[in-house]
Amino acid sequence: EVQLQASGGGLVQAGGSLRLSCAASGFTFDDYAIGWSRQAPGKEREGISCISVSDGSTFYADSVKGRFTISSDNAKNTVHLQMNSLKSEDTAVYSCAADERCPLYDSMWFFHEYDYWGQGTLVTVSN
Repeated sequence: EVQLQASGGGLVQAGGSLRLSCAASGFTFDDYAIGWSRQAPGKEREGISCISVSDGSTFYADSVKGRFTISSDNAKNTVHLQMNSLKSEDTAVYSCAADERCPLYDSMWFFHEYDYWGQGTLVTVSN
């Protein structure tokens, strides 16, 4: 059974940090890319980061570049998203998903290409 388990969300003050984790099981982790997206109330889903586990390539949305860092722990089949300098506009439900490659083309995210999705984890940033 394929599972993606997202964790690490919570309430943090603006300027603070959180680390999200996405634990994967049921598929060959090394053959996949793991991405994070978020959705705030009343807004469209926004792709924010992705890592190709096989070669370590990483991608970031401009809105998080320089503040968020994605990494993979291949021994634990887990991808982390370190989020620093959080802002109130980062408040959203964050979800991780897996595909054979990061579904990002010409700066557009094709979320429907993700094969597997985890449940979301809520991040709330207070001013």
